[in-house]
Amino acid sequence: MVGLTVCPQVSLVDEPLKIQAWGLPPQEAITIRVWMKDEKGEIFHSRAFYQTDMEGKVDLEKSPATGGDFHGVCPMGLFWALKPAIPFLRLIKRDVMVDLYSSLMLNPLPGDSPAATKVIERWYASPGVQRILIREGRVRGALFLPPGEGPFPGVIDMFGGVGGLLEFRSGLLASRGFASLALAYFAYDDLPSFLGQVDLKYFEEAAQLLWSHPKVSGDGVGVVAICKGAEVALAMASYLPQVAATVCINGTNAVNGNSLIYGDLLLNGIPYNVERILITDFGSLSLSNSLDDPRKPEHQDSILPLEKARGPILFLVGDKDQNYNSLFFAQEAKARAERYGKKDVYLQCYPGAGHLLEPPGSPFCPVSQSPFFPLPLTWGGELLPHCSAQETSWKELQEFLRRNIKCSRRNKL
Repeated sequence: MVGLTVCPQVSLVDEPLKIQAWGLPPQEAITIRVWMKDEKGEIFHSRAFYQTDMEGKVDLEKSPATGGDFHGVCPMGLFWALKPAIPFLRLIKRDVMVDLYSSLMLNPLPGDSPAATKVIERWYASPGVQRILIREGRVRGALFLPPGEGPFPGVIDMFGGVGGLLEFRSGLLASRGFASLALAYFAYDDLPSFLGQVDLKYFEEAAQLLWSHPKVSGDGVGVVAICKGAEVALAMASYLPQVAATVCINGTNAVNGNSLIYGDLLLNGIPYNVERILITDFGSLSLSNSLDDPRKPEHQDSILPLEKARGPILFLVGDKDQNYNSLFFAQEAKARAERYGKKDVYLQCYPGAGHLLEPPGSPFCPVSQSPFFPLPLTWGGELLPHCSAQETSWKELQEFLRRNIKCSRRNKL
């Protein structure tokens, strides 16, 4: 009897899975396929080929993939390699099908029935995590609280130029013990449809709201953000006393495009060089050359003064980022900190990783559509090193925040 196990069958998306097959002919080529439909009915899939051992078994923790969407020993490779049947879509979904075929199957047809199938669930929030929709003052978002009374370290979680409200990382952070505020700042609810001038007072209001929550630690909040959000996060670290620790994922070291205001302070954005946008062979846009060099004399007033930051800053960057030259910007930020004597700025670079460094289990997404561009955007990276970096960076991010956000009910502003 042919068998297939996937353990655990219900888990958080950042948890590894163990996949095994048995009861197959020995020394035969087989196919394991993972697929799912998103909320719009779009199919995402991956497949890998394996050779059974002398006992007719395959164990993804030991058996190397001989071909398919990747090769070599990679226990989570089928989840990392999930890609859309229609190019350039992104995936955030929880129900997954795992199919076992007892032969090599490049592209299963409707009549090709798998020898075994398992349905598993991958969740972005553990049982007991509470989601509270936030609509207080100007602040719009969703607060995720872990079970229990706390206090919990508070984290503001932001994304970049796609806008809207993205909650999946906050759900996972709450599942790992953080009170996480998924913060929208444009293209959501009654916020502006497009990102114009960035008013840091909005983000200060959000930080104060989170900090003052009775279940949040009293020693300041952390900020985790990617892309344009990381630029805003660095501004928050530089100017807001509520920010105790900051994680910037593939961001910049200066204000770009949109100007930033904070009371009487105005930082003009470095203009984008739209004429330097590249169109790749796949018909997607690469924006990394469109951001100007912040070292130019005319851009000095746009550089964010991270040396003023109250707490430590961690830059997480992929050296194959094709949206920003994020490694260069992080190196410039760290060099500035050292010149000013600030020693708690850290840089972690992941070779082969692209722009979208997300929690483990997130499929590799080198290209996807954006609501604000006529062509898909190129994020960059290579499948295996990028997804390995997601596993490593997720652990480092959490350790950094736990180490630098002190749990205390005191010192509330």
